[in-house]
Amino acid sequence: MTKMALRHENYDQSIRIFIMIVAGIIAILLHFRRLCEGGALFTLLFALASCAAIDLDTGFAVDQELQNNIIDQSSDLFVEIKPLFLSDEIKRLLDGVIEPNDSEVKRVEKIQDVLYGEDYLGIIYSDQKTHTAVEVFLAREGNCLSVMNLYVAMARYLGVDAAFQTVAVQPNWDRQGDFLVLSQHINATGRFNAQRRYVVDFTPEISLQQFTSSIVTDLEARALYFNNLGVEALISGDYEGALKYLKNSLFLDSEQSITWNNIGTTYNRLDNSEYAEYAYQRSFNLDKRNAMAVNNLAKFYRRSGDLDLAQQYEKAIERFNNKNPYYHFAIGRLAFADKNLPQARVAFGRALKLKEEEPGFYLALARVYLALGDVEEARRLAESAQRLIALNEEIYVPSFQKIRIINTQHNSS
Repeated sequence: MTKMALRHENYDQSIRIFIMIVAGIIAILLHFRRLCEGGALFTLLFALASCAAIDLDTGFAVDQELQNNIIDQSSDLFVEIKPLFLSDEIKRLLDGVIEPNDSEVKRVEKIQDVLYGEDYLGIIYSDQKTHTAVEVFLAREGNCLSVMNLYVAMARYLGVDAAFQTVAVQPNWDRQGDFLVLSQHINATGRFNAQRRYVVDFTPEISLQQFTSSIVTDLEARALYFNNLGVEALISGDYEGALKYLKNSLFLDSEQSITWNNIGTTYNRLDNSEYAEYAYQRSFNLDKRNAMAVNNLAKFYRRSGDLDLAQQYEKAIERFNNKNPYYHFAIGRLAFADKNLPQARVAFGRALKLKEEEPGFYLALARVYLALGDVEEARRLAESAQRLIALNEEIYVPSFQKIRIINTQHNSS
């Protein structure tokens, strides 16, 4: 899992906001879903991944000199940290479990037993610190990025194809002091052959945005690892430590939008307004869907007294929210929790109209109609969700199934 910190001030306890907390990377803080109190509604309920870009022309241009001053290193400063390194103890454990004739599918299944089985490591979820593979092995706990470090390293040691894969979660926020931390998800995937592949999850019960998975390289995963360490240092108040980790992350992958957002927040805390503004702008320049960066810029300009520019950015977020299915889904969840069924029906209906391939939207709307006493419409919506799931193996369904085998040949027929 990766972490992205959004600086949040003037926390209004009078407004209820639906915030789902998820276990997952990228990073970005890992918890299970819950309802939370507080927050500024329209500036916070936006998705990490959405089809449409944010309609905002910032006039930004890359300033190479300034950027070089931020990423002011010529080598990886933490070469001694090896997230995918396996100790001899781990290798001996695997050698004792795997039989020479085990198929790749069997090996994947046995890795799951080793990681989570009570007779072996019994790894549990923890959001306290992002770990290397060896650290997870020793601690018997970790977040999604940490556990996927161990999984990918184990799989490769056993000759199984394995790579990191990011998947956007439905928007999830956790309040850490005066920061809001957005959780993204990372799992692992690999191919058995041209037609069959697998996906393994540490936390398969979370709700993911459909069709948002993306393979990341080991270098990108390493950059995300230091991004996570930077956010953890930022939250703890170690701003100089956060800068070191985040700069190293950007040195490894200077195109990572979330890390630019995080280093902008760090510079903001250090009262370096020039670097903070540039970092936020660079973050949005790299990902036109990055609402966190736009939100941070709106707050930045409002604090600096440029109210016209702040309003321009705030209106851009509002327009983005209105086109964002997960924003309407979050509004629907709030309304349903408050037993406002008409509002929930409208909000879930808007979400479904904007993204018809999301089974969760059908099921949410079905619950509303069931509460309204329209059993037939509720059944029709639930059946639509099930048909959608059945027709596409790529669709993520919250469950306790940590391994999914996907037959791509079947999907294309």
